[in-house]
Amino acid sequence: MIIITGAAGFIGSCLVSKLNMEGFNDLILVDDFQRAKDLGKMPNLEGKRYSHLIEREEFIPWLDKNQELVQFIYHLGARTDTTEFDKGIFDHLNLEYSKAVWGACVKHALPLVYASSGATYGLGESGYSDDHGNVEGLRPLNPYGESKNDFDKWALAQEKKPFFWAGLKFFNVYGPNEYHKDRMASVVLHAFRQIQANGSMKLFRSHNTDYKDGMQLRDFIYVKDVVDVCYFLLHHRQESGIYNLGTGHAEPFLELAQATFRSMQLEPDITFIDTPEDIRETYQYYTQAEMGKLRSIGYKKPFVPLNEGVTDYVQNYLLNDAYY
Repeated sequence: MIIITGAAGFIGSCLVSKLNMEGFNDLILVDDFQRAKDLGKMPNLEGKRYSHLIEREEFIPWLDKNQELVQFIYHLGARTDTTEFDKGIFDHLNLEYSKAVWGACVKHALPLVYASSGATYGLGESGYSDDHGNVEGLRPLNPYGESKNDFDKWALAQEKKPFFWAGLKFFNVYGPNEYHKDRMASVVLHAFRQIQANGSMKLFRSHNTDYKDGMQLRDFIYVKDVVDVCYFLLHHRQESGIYNLGTGHAEPFLELAQATFRSMQLEPDITFIDTPEDIRETYQYYTQAEMGKLRSIGYKKPFVPLNEGVTDYVQNYLLNDAYY
């Protein structure tokens, strides 16, 4: 039995699909399912195979009663809105709840993979190394990133740890099953919707003289690569620690937009608008994960190039309103 929290969400539901493809059907899916219904997440789980749905607030008591049946826990549930500034929400959902999941894994000797975030790196002043010695010095730009970094720091400081654990710093993840994410969806989905509606799209203008318009750089990683790494860790269970999860190769937003047009067999028509003032001061102009640490523990599979990932996403999912 494998547990996935945040199972109705973007990455969680893709992980359910990956596990089903690999023959794992005895899955316990944890989420706030009423909120998931309200946000339109539940189609992410249609057609997938699992044993039970457990409400988020009922999960720890359920685990205490059923821990002997559990093989592995993926804790992917979190509030991920980078524009939310109510610290209390993040303290409860991203920090205290994660501590409870960690404590249960220690108590019951269960392996744990949890979602951290590339948002912990802030503006990247300290670089993008996942060396544990760098965690204390990171300066996230918003309460979401702070909550993820606070938990990373807390986890590293614990004397009692799960016998195997891994915190994955997801960089800019894109791909199927993010239809519900609204403003927090990937630029690929926003681009597709704009192009479909208008035949054109708008990118944020650069407000940093070091970067031309559209040349802001991000490490974009396809969600299928993310769940492949999660699956690898299910079998690896060695070298516990915090790991970056990007491709290790930054690409400009302009290339992503052009790839979306190409995937739709359209000529690019791209203009630029000012970055909204509420995110302008905390806008990341460059992210690129250092991936040597994950490679050093034996993960050999190449990451999907941006152009290929966008093509698969657009042609096999977005154009068909399909789910992974």
